[in-house]
Amino acid sequence: MKKVSILNIQQFHLDDATEEFHTNTLKDHLVTRHKDIHLPHKHDFYVTVLFTKGAGIHEVDFTCYEVKPGALFFLNPGQTHHWELSDDTDGYIFLHTQSFYDLHYTNNSISSFPFYYSIYSNPCIYLNNVKLKTLLPFFEMLLKEYLANAFLAKEMLISYIDIIYSLSTRTYILSNPGVINNKDKYYSKFRAFEELVEKEFRNIKLPSAYADILSITSKHLNRISQEVVGKTASDVIMERVILEAKKEIILQKQGFADIAYSLGYDDYAYFSRIFTKKTGTTPSAFLKRY
Repeated sequence: MKKVSILNIQQFHLDDATEEFHTNTLKDHLVTRHKDIHLPHKHDFYVTVLFTKGAGIHEVDFTCYEVKPGALFFLNPGQTHHWELSDDTDGYIFLHTQSFYDLHYTNNSISSFPFYYSIYSNPCIYLNNVKLKTLLPFFEMLLKEYLANAFLAKEMLISYIDIIYSLSTRTYILSNPGVINNKDKYYSKFRAFEELVEKEFRNIKLPSAYADILSITSKHLNRISQEVVGKTASDVIMERVILEAKKEIILQKQGFADIAYSLGYDDYAYFSRIFTKKTGTTPSAFLKRY
C-alpha cells in the first residue's frame, strides 16, 4: 500500500542553518526539490508561497486555485497539495515549524493569523501590483538573511516573517470580511472542536458527542461552527471524513472497502452513497480523475 507522502522540514534545511526554517526562490525550489513535490503530499510545517511569474494551478485539499503573479498561498500542517506550473514560474517560498514562530512570542501565536485559523480558512489571496511591490522586498530580505546566517539570524528571520504575515493579514481580511469578528467571538471553542474532530473523526460522527466532550450544548456548537466557518457542526465532521477519504483514495491506493472501514464504516455501499452525495461523484470516478 502506498503511504501518504509527508514531507519533514529537515529535508529542506541547509546544514549551517536552523532546522526549523527554510526559504528559497521558487524557481530554485522547483529545480532542487521537484522530485519531492510533483505528487500530492502534505507537510508537518507551515508553508508560504508567493508567485511573481508563471501560470498554472495549485490544488490545496482538492480545491484548485489559479496561479498567476501576485498569488500568495498559506498552508497549514497536514494539508494536502500539489501544483502544475508553467516553465517560467518563479517567486519565493518559506517553511517553518510552529515552535519556530510561537516560542519567540509570549503574547502571540501562529494561529492568530486568519489564514491559519483553521484548515477551512481560505489558503489564497491575490495581490495587486501595488501590494505585491510592498510585500516583495520582505521576501527578498528574508532569503538574503537566511543565506547570510549571521549573528541574530533567527531574530531577523522571525521579524521579517511577522511583517509578511501582518501585511498579508490586512489584505486577507479585505477578501474575507467578518473573519476577525468571528474569531474574537467563537474562535477558541471552534479550534477546540476542530482539534477534537481531527483526533476522533474516524470513530465519532455525531455532533452531540463532540458537544458533550466540549461541555456545551449541540445547539451552541452548531452556532459556533456556523459563525466561524459558515458550516454546521455535522458538515465540519463529515467534510473531514470525506477529505480523508479523498486523500486515501488518491495517495494510498487501498481498496475502497478498506478505506471505508478505516473511516468507521462497515458497510461500503452506505459509505459510497455518503461520498457521492458530498462530492457529486463516486469513489471510483473520483480516482479516475487523478
